[in-house]
Amino acid sequence: MKAMILAAGLGTRMRPLTLTIPKPLVPLLGKPLIEYPLRQLKAVGIRHIMVNHAWLGQQIVDHLTQMDTDGVQISFSKEDEPLETGGGIFKVLPWLTQEGEPFFLVMNADVYSDVDLSVLLKVPLDEKDLGCLVMIENPDWHPTGDFRLGDTGYLSESDGQPLTFSGISILSPKLFSGCEAGAFALAPLLRRAISQGRLKGVFHQGIWSDVGTPERLAALEAQLIHENRE
Repeated sequence: MKAMILAAGLGTRMRPLTLTIPKPLVPLLGKPLIEYPLRQLKAVGIRHIMVNHAWLGQQIVDHLTQMDTDGVQISFSKEDEPLETGGGIFKVLPWLTQEGEPFFLVMNADVYSDVDLSVLLKVPLDEKDLGCLVMIENPDWHPTGDFRLGDTGYLSESDGQPLTFSGISILSPKLFSGCEAGAFALAPLLRRAISQGRLKGVFHQGIWSDVGTPERLAALEAQLIHENRE
């Protein structure tokens, strides 16, 4: 299975930290944010990873090409114009699926978590399924959540506990059926799949943080130091 790390955001909420460096390179405990999802992917045997980039993106390319990736092959997708999440994935869909894999893994570069990706990879998915999203408790800044997860393991707009999408998922290329090249959001595709009963979810109860602002970054660092994590 291949994976993609989404790293093309502008990082406007993280300013002034992102005026001179892209958000995926903002340090957390002295290590660039993007290195955490890279480590998680490597831990479950993912060896081919695509990273998209835009704002100050050459810095991301330079950093990742100079670091020791321990056998992981990293490719890059430059976005001269913002493609949003859906468009960014769609642009590299041929690469993600060129070996005939029915699913690929997607993570956000600016999300820190202790999600065990091996649990996600063990979720049974059949031909009709379009993927599986890792869901979390609703954070204070998003109290209503995104989707609901019921006892069936499938996501719903109306049944089950309201939860927030973590930004970590396994997706099928079939999710993008009918899409055309250009900028478009991922959320409408997820909602369509949910309405068809074709998108599963798993609930993660551990650490998760969308490191979107300097305040969240500082709070996460304090938490990790307190818990003696890295």
